[in-house]
Amino acid sequence: MPRITKEDKARNRQNIVEAAGRMFRSQGVDAVGIAELMKEAGLTHGGFYNHFASKGDLAVEACDASFRASLGSLDRILGEGADLTGPPLKRVADNYLSAAHRDASDGGCPSASLVTDAGRHSDTVQSAYAAGVEGYLTGFAEEFAREHEGEITSQEARERAVLLLSRLVGAMTLARAVSHVQPELSDEILRTCRAHALD
Repeated sequence: MPRITKEDKARNRQNIVEAAGRMFRSQGVDAVGIAELMKEAGLTHGGFYNHFASKGDLAVEACDASFRASLGSLDRILGEGADLTGPPLKRVADNYLSAAHRDASDGGCPSASLVTDAGRHSDTVQSAYAAGVEGYLTGFAEEFAREHEGEITSQEARERAVLLLSRLVGAMTLARAVSHVQPELSDEILRTCRAHALD
């Protein structure tokens, strides 16, 4: 049997992290078994421990990777500046509080989909989640300061960033929690919070 190359091993690890990111966001960390996860990654169950010491270690890496991707999208939107649909933070709020984001439970921003898991898991998982939250707050605060240059202090920009992220995550969490049994309520939550996210 041919030996696995370093490139193959790195690709396999990446497949595991990507599968975990999707599955953890849609089902929660505790609901995903290693055998199920490895099958989703296209690998055998026994190979898991060639890459990670525990599911907790994988949860940290999956959280980091999910936030990296999400923050990359945020940076792109903020870097584009205002367009015909409005300033960057309005576009961020509109995209975040959309039905498409709500219904893509295995993708999108991990802030809402991993919020409960972060609170229930180890300090290392919480630290990875906190770093992602801090990335959002930093990006939002910088954009608030840019959009209101000379009108608000850095502390006020930071406070607005905290409020915005809290509104986005809270609204998305509520909208997802009721979407199957009361879709009209879910839509109302998204619609109302989109209209007032930047108030």
